[in-house]
Amino acid sequence: MTTAPPTPPDTDPAAFMAALRRLKAWSGLSYRQLERRATEAGHTLPYSTAATMLGRERLPREELVVAFVTACGLWDDEAEAWADARTTIACGHLNAPPARNGGTKRSWRPRWAFVGAAALVTALLGGAVASGAFTDDQEQETRETQTSLGL
Repeated sequence: MTTAPPTPPDTDPAAFMAALRRLKAWSGLSYRQLERRATEAGHTLPYSTAATMLGRERLPREELVVAFVTACGLWDDEAEAWADARTTIACGHLNAPPARNGGTKRSWRPRWAFVGAAALVTALLGGAVASGAFTDDQEQETRETQTSLGL
């Protein structure tokens, strides 16, 4: 990998997929090696999924793109550029105006952190509801009254 990796086009799905195939060729890795490297980086990318993904012309899911480009050896800003290009194509924002917040890129990492936090809150609230931690005030008063009256 002495040359620079291919850059992600944000024009159309076919160009994006062709660039992903060039990225695999640039990496020099087999599909099984890509699977192992993705796993080492904390992603899931079965070798058969990677092979099928590159054999098609439609856009893969964002998490597959991130796992694939990370396995190919791209990190942080480079991997984020691929995810952003995929999102741009998927949303059809080819001529979208620049962001108003100074043109800063959005990262895919905070999105996953938000999903994890939402899952944790949902699990905690579900447990609290199931244990009866949240009871109706009227129900609580009724229980206290019955207890004080010896009923």
